[in-house]
Amino acid sequence: MKERLEQIPSAGDRIDFSGRTAVVTGGGARGDGIGNGRAAAILLARAGAEVVVVDLNEQAGRGTVEMIENEGGAARLFVGDVTSDADCAALAAFAREGCAPPTVLINNVGIGAPGTVLDTEPELWDRVMKVNVRSMVQASRALIPSMGQAGGGSIVNISSISAIRPKGLTPYSASKGAVISLTRAMAVDHAGAGIRVNAVLPGPVWTPMVQRPTMTPEIRARRKNASALRIEGTGWDVGRAVVFLASEHARYITGQALVVDGGVTVLSPVR
Repeated sequence: MKERLEQIPSAGDRIDFSGRTAVVTGGGARGDGIGNGRAAAILLARAGAEVVVVDLNEQAGRGTVEMIENEGGAARLFVGDVTSDADCAALAAFAREGCAPPTVLINNVGIGAPGTVLDTEPELWDRVMKVNVRSMVQASRALIPSMGQAGGGSIVNISSISAIRPKGLTPYSASKGAVISLTRAMAVDHAGAGIRVNAVLPGPVWTPMVQRPTMTPEIRARRKNASALRIEGTGWDVGRAVVFLASEHARYITGQALVVDGGVTVLSPVR
């Protein structure tokens, strides 16, 4: 009986990334705002990881690094374009220079785009697919070998509920749907190397990406009330889901798409 009890994790076990390196692409945010990537980076650092913050915008990425360091955490900044083979190769080399080989990758880079197949220019369609899908392929391709050599790891891809509940954003919805399929395929492909791959599908959370002049108080309230819980999600909500899936608490979870939307997708009214 004692042996059986010792195999049961304590309810108080905390998520611990001590001695591990985590890479977060799109880890910056405007000003002191908290986006999904910045939240994930900060929470991973709080759990003990050395975080490599990746962003094309140096100022945005440096802001995240400074927030982590101000809390006593460890973080480094890599400025680069994760749709570029060369930059991803440089990122992998940079990440390996840390305290431990990278075993966590959060693929968070993405852009939005409205339109239908009738009015979306081919150039825009290609750009959305490149940024939202190819970036994840390129970053994963660069870092998976290190994860395999380290005995395994975890990848979390950021999709969106727009993948399963489209609304006037066909290029974006299609790209985020591709992320789900990519996640499932990668989960199968790399399970033998001990690498888990999951996706998070955020709902209409309040992040710097949506904080623009067209976001009136009325629209913001409508977004909040679209959820079953009637509360407003934030980057922290997404970040916590990401950290859970990346952690050993999710050791038996792979190939899954976790919806984080306050219940938006279980309601019928239009968002």
